This record gives sequence, structure tokens and C-alpha cells, in this order.
Amino acid sequence: MCEKRCGFSAYCILSSQWCDGVTQCPYGEDEMSCVTTKKTTTTTTTTCEKRCGSSAHCILSTQWCDGVIQCPNGEDEMSCVRLYGADFQLQVYSTVKSAWLPVCSDYWNDDYGKFACQDFGYSRSSYIRYGMLRSVYAPEGYFKLKTESLTSKFYTSIKYSLSCSSGYVVYLRCIGCGLSYNSVTSRISGGSIASYGNWPWQVNLQHRKGDFCGGSIISPRWIVTAAHCVDGSNSYASDWRVFAGTLTLPSYSDTSGHLVQAIYTHPGYKSYDNDIALMKLQDEISYNYNTQPVCLPNSGMIWETGTTCWISGWGKTSETGSTSMYLKYAEVPVLDANECNYNYIHNGRITSSMLCAGYLSGFRDTCQGDDGGPLVTYTNSLWWLVGDTSWGFSCGQTYKPGVYGNMTVFLEWIYFQMRVRNITVPHCVVFNLVLLL
Repeated sequence: MCEKRCGFSAYCILSSQWCDGVTQCPYGEDEMSCVTTKKTTTTTTTTCEKRCGSSAHCILSTQWCDGVIQCPNGEDEMSCVRLYGADFQLQVYSTVKSAWLPVCSDYWNDDYGKFACQDFGYSRSSYIRYGMLRSVYAPEGYFKLKTESLTSKFYTSIKYSLSCSSGYVVYLRCIGCGLSYNSVTSRISGGSIASYGNWPWQVNLQHRKGDFCGGSIISPRWIVTAAHCVDGSNSYASDWRVFAGTLTLPSYSDTSGHLVQAIYTHPGYKSYDNDIALMKLQDEISYNYNTQPVCLPNSGMIWETGTTCWISGWGKTSETGSTSMYLKYAEVPVLDANECNYNYIHNGRITSSMLCAGYLSGFRDTCQGDDGGPLVTYTNSLWWLVGDTSWGFSCGQTYKPGVYGNMTVFLEWIYFQMRVRNITVPHCVVFNLVLLL
């Protein structure tokens, strides 16, 4: 049972931990909206309106989601616009209402959609389309465009409204993702060799000294992998090459690899907790039948126990086996985190930044060499990145299912990195879609 959920992530904490002065949520949501007061015999003084999650720094409520970074690590501008649910509904955060509000489709067009998608770090060229959904129940109201004219900054073009004349709200497809032109439809027993088009987001990361990991394409220049793959001496971007659209295990010397421009590791990474990193490529990956991005999960998408997922990679076929020369895959279910924390399974090691998937009977599992690779599921006719391969005890061992980074938890961090590190987006159009009421 979850007493208090951190935003719309999978993190859960006790009610008593909310506003207790100690940050437990990954981005400090439990301490962000707390008002600290100092009472004397005659006065009550407010000392902090909004607390930056990464520090004791405090800012005004009106400075939260105003398009200007005030917090040391930018938490005040990290999550001001989001896509919600499997239908990609666009929502904007209202600091006054302290709620996420849908965007009314009145006067909306693709130009606004392209500006909105840039706030997630996607380029205008990757934009697919916008659409309209029948308005959901919105007791706190909507954001809507002021006029039919696009101004220089999007957030100056929207306003709060109690109603939506059209009765429809906006959904956005910022990038074509989650498509497999040769999807797997049957369950696999113990793993199988992949065919072209099965897992087009799967990449192989080769280090110059011979180490390798897996990863997932999320945009033409961005790869998701595990932080432990690029830790320590493996943290230099120039030592890595990324291979996309291949079924056979490549080598570092192969000329088809993409060079890596930069590597960004989650600031909370420690001993496999928050085990996620991003690679930014020097050039874009060209999409085709064998190479496609996977969809990042949207806010509000929680993977229930029993959700059918798939793992893939070139890792060892067994604990004592050799590395696979061919991309292999297998089907695994999501397991209950509380059960995985039983002392005879993972003994309390599973945190809210992790997912547990596999079979307690062993058999199907990731292994050495699969690290950083995708854990995906198929929902609403699209493939979604549920997690990245993180850690485990042995391979396919009884009562030791695999552990994966929980991608839903990392959404805010991923989009923030893509946005602030995306030098191809002009500064004048990098903004947050927020208007204070």
C-alpha cells in the first residue's frame, strides 16, 4: 500500500515523512511545497515557500515553473510540462492550483505542438502530430491559448480557463516511437535469437578496452543505458561507440559505430540505486526497418505486477556460458516489489528506483553483457521502455529474478537533460509551458 506517492513516479513514502525536513523523494517533492513557520508570542513568520529538492535553497512559489532556473540543479523548471498516460495527453503545471491541468485544443495547431515538444528536449524535425481527446473531468480548470497568434514564447500565449469551448484537450506525439515492423507475438521459452525488426531500439555499446553493454534509442541522438556501465574509468565519452540496427555482436573497431559526444549519469546513482545514464551521440541515428526509438513511458503509467515484458541483449547465455554472438530475447513478467524484497529473494535491496522482473523459478533472465539493455512492454499498440537492465545475483538462479531501473521514476531527469543539453534547440525557444494564475 502506498501512503504518499512522490509526484506521479513510482516512489512511495510514509505520510509521516512528508514535509519532515528530510528529502526522501527522488526530486524532493516531499519537501518542495512545505511551509516552515517560526512562531513567537506575537508573530508567525514564513521562512520557506518552495524548497529546492537537492538542497536547502528556498524560492518563492511564483518562481516555480516561471521559465527561469533558480534552484541549484534546476528542479524548479524540471517538471512543468508533461505527457500523461498512454494517450499522450499534454498537461501543464499550475503553481497556484498546485495541480496538473490539461490544455484545451481551442485554436491549437502544429506550430504550438512543435514548441511544446521542444520543452521535452525533442527537435522540431522529429515532431509527428497533435490530436484531440474528448475533455476529461478537469475540476481545477484548463490552460488554453489566448489568441490564434503564436508569440515568441509559448507560456506567454496561454492562460487559465475554467472551461474549454471545444470540449477537447490536446495530445502530442513529439516523436514517432514504439514501432516494431516485426513484432514478437508469442511467448518465448528460455530465450530466442532475434530477427531483423524485432527490437529496433536495441543498441550495443562498445568500449575501446573490450567491455560492452546494451542500451535503448529514445531519440535520434539520445541513448538510455545503465549508470554502472559508464562508471569510473568507463565514463569517458570518447572511449565508447554505439551500434544500432545490428543482430550480430559488433566490435569497437567496426566503422559503423556512432561516436558519443557526452555521457550524463543520474546524480543519485549509488550502488545500483538510480542506475541510469544517458549518452548523447555526435550525429543522429537514421531510422529504418531495423532502427527505431522506443517510447518513454508517460507520467501516470504504472506497471502492475504480472505485466508481460521482454528483455533483449548479447549477454551470456548462462552464468558459466559464453557471450552470445547474436541478439537474443525472452519474455518476463513484472514481479511485486514487496515480494522481491523478501529475505530469501533480494532481502530488502529493491528500492523505488528499481523494478523486479522474471521468474522465481529462474530459467529466463538477463546475464552479464545485457547490462543497460531494455525491458519493454507492449501497450496501446506501442512498445514502451519499462526499465534498463541493472543487476542481479547470478543468471537465471532460483529466487533471484533480474532487477531493472524503473524508467517512470527517471522521466523528469531524462527530459531535463535532453532539454538543457540539446544545443540544437535555440535558447530563445527553450521554455516551460506554464502561466501563473
